[in-house]
Amino acid sequence: QNYLDNFWPDLKAAHELFDSILQAQREREIESQENKGKEYPEHLPLEILEAGIKSGRYIQGTLNVNKHRAQLEAFVRLQGFASKETG
Repeated sequence: QNYLDNFWPDLKAAHELFDSILQAQREREIESQENKGKEYPEHLPLEILEAGIKSGRYIQGTLNVNKHRAQLEAFVRLQGFASKETG
């Protein structure tokens, strides 16, 4: 802010950009505080998820994403299932 004020006081676009970045940073900090440090908020309460897993409505596993085709290829490895069949 000081740099812009001292060296570029008339450059309106730079001041607007700085204000926009500052506002986005403040909003992100508020969201982080609301989420109690979690990067992403939970979508459903834990009790509902646990009940859904027990009833079979939901599945639980590990999400694996292809690092080379992340937007196109991913799968969930279910817990309790072997990755390869034996026999």
